[in-house]
Amino acid sequence: MKASIDPQTDALQSLADVSASIRQRRISPVDVVTACLDRIERLQPRLNAFITLADDSALDAAKSAERDILQGRWRGPLHGIPVGIKDFYDTAGLATTAAFEHFRGRIPRKDAAAVETLKRAGAIVIGKTNMHTLGKGTTGLESCFGPAKNPWNADYIPGGSSSGSAAAVASGLCYATLDTDAVGSCRLPAACCGVVGYKGSYGVIDMTGILAGEQPPDDTIRWLAHAGVTTRSVEDTALVLEVLAEYDDDDSARRWHDALASDTPLRVGVARNITADEDVSNAFDEAVATIRTLGHRVSDVSAPLTDFSKGIANIELDRAAIGSVRFTDIDVLVLPTTVTATLAVNDAVKNELALSPALTMFANYYGLPAVSVPCGFDRNGLPVGLQIVARPRGDLTVLQFAHQYERAAGSGKRRGDESDLNGRGR
Repeated sequence: MKASIDPQTDALQSLADVSASIRQRRISPVDVVTACLDRIERLQPRLNAFITLADDSALDAAKSAERDILQGRWRGPLHGIPVGIKDFYDTAGLATTAAFEHFRGRIPRKDAAAVETLKRAGAIVIGKTNMHTLGKGTTGLESCFGPAKNPWNADYIPGGSSSGSAAAVASGLCYATLDTDAVGSCRLPAACCGVVGYKGSYGVIDMTGILAGEQPPDDTIRWLAHAGVTTRSVEDTALVLEVLAEYDDDDSARRWHDALASDTPLRVGVARNITADEDVSNAFDEAVATIRTLGHRVSDVSAPLTDFSKGIANIELDRAAIGSVRFTDIDVLVLPTTVTATLAVNDAVKNELALSPALTMFANYYGLPAVSVPCGFDRNGLPVGLQIVARPRGDLTVLQFAHQYERAAGSGKRRGDESDLNGRGR
């Protein structure tokens, strides 16, 4: 493997493209990791996307991947690909802090289950991404290591709690991240930073090993928390899920990438019982106009938005019923990811939940698969997200439709870069 890559341009390639080049031995995993580390060195002081870097171990893993691939031992689409891990997930020998001062020196001995799975597939952990402290906020502004920055404009929030993940993926610091999502924690920052944020059906990705040995979360968080994945395209998300998703009852669901090509007609429900600001509403209306060109049956429906004041006493019954109650006449539901355009830091700094999860948390309550994809920009040049949701275990349908929309809309073509910081460029 003698070819090298341009750290400025190739860092923003898709995971799928880089994976193909690695498999074909046109580029080396060492070059890919080195390019990401160089980019991190340049952008980390402004983005603060990472809490801990794994420079040496990442380069060692890249050299090992290069040897394996040269000897014909290619492990799959993530082999040699640099990924980030939200600092919630334990990583053996690498600090896991949840951006919490009390955990600053916490170094686990064992990888979380999903981290172990990624490594076994050949993915290279390049570092631990910054986050809203203990996952308790939607702005990304609170962290004992300082807040992550929005790559499009540092005067605006990156969203949370997976703030560093969205910033890192949008800026080409890695190709995917493993995240969590309890009320929208992966999808909200994806919307703010212009990337793809996926939350699977409840239990699709193993969450064992999040702050293992610490005080367990309360029942509400235990029920609402889902694993998430952040990437730069739906295709990239599908490749990650081929490794991480656990669908014991359906082998075909393991062929995530191939399934994206499906052209099965769908019944699309457009949520009309929502209130969003003008910028979000305009972007959503444009997205719906694009959706109407895809050849599916489109109708207006009500999204099953959830009032969390009632608690989770009936959550199991509600989850069992949601498919027959809300998804008898539709296959997918579309609605904005956020109620408002991305907030300015000054407008959000005093409220850790300033970015409302009103349009995302119902998917956590009902255990529904959901993905946020870019669908336009607000008047300040910040990205806006479109959310796509399906019935429980309808993850493939969500991604198939999201992929169709992404191709039709051309979303994902514009991403944050150093030129986008502080509003310089779009």
